[in-house]
Amino acid sequence: MTVLNPSPVDSPGRERQDAYAISAEFYDLLQAERDEIRVRALYRDDVRRARVGVLDVGAGTGRVTLMSLLESRVPVHAVEPARSMRTPLMTRLASLNAELTTRVTVHPQGLDETGLHGVADVAVCHNTVACLHPASRRALWPAVARALVPAGVLLVQLPPARLPRHTTTHVLPTRTVGRHEYGGRMVTSADVDRIRARFDYWVRGDGRVLRRHDETFWLWPATRAEMIAQLEEEGFIALPERPDPSVLAVRLARA
Repeated sequence: MTVLNPSPVDSPGRERQDAYAISAEFYDLLQAERDEIRVRALYRDDVRRARVGVLDVGAGTGRVTLMSLLESRVPVHAVEPARSMRTPLMTRLASLNAELTTRVTVHPQGLDETGLHGVADVAVCHNTVACLHPASRRALWPAVARALVPAGVLLVQLPPARLPRHTTTHVLPTRTVGRHEYGGRMVTSADVDRIRARFDYWVRGDGRVLRRHDETFWLWPATRAEMIAQLEEEGFIALPERPDPSVLAVRLARA
């Protein structure tokens, strides 16, 4: 599991702009390699079929964006309001050749503020929806519908369906960079109607811990049926369930 868009929410559809202040340093190092493999498995075939454009909602450090550039020949719109995650995204794009960079536009605000209309026939919302407050989720869907052309497909990585019964710990892989070793863990637990996901990071060197950092994200559960019902209100229809049930695919039915 990767870091998601955090809350609290300033207003519906608009997330805190200084998010990931801690996690941005560790994200690519500890999580992105596994996430890159997952992104290709989940979305590559759809991206290859894009004929109008690809919309990456919550682009983060750019795994979906980069894959979309490499696997398609259409314009790509990367929406990432968090400056701390957008910075490595821009650095990653700067290393690409001109043919690729001329096809990608990075939008430094929420999707509802971009004014995008009919720019894509494939939209991907990866590692984003779970940590959107329910009001922000509902505000996101009409913005996605506006950005898609009729019959456009939206791929949503679903949030957890329910609260966890017990506190669980997931140990992140360790990485060595020079004389330092980086690692961490994610601890999830229920908190009333939401899930607390605390990321603890550490840096070791010379046989001791040099630094410790932590950052907390909040996740709101929703079932597949609840997500489908929300999206149907905005003119989407559910497509057949995918081999990986963590992703919901819907098509924009209305013109």
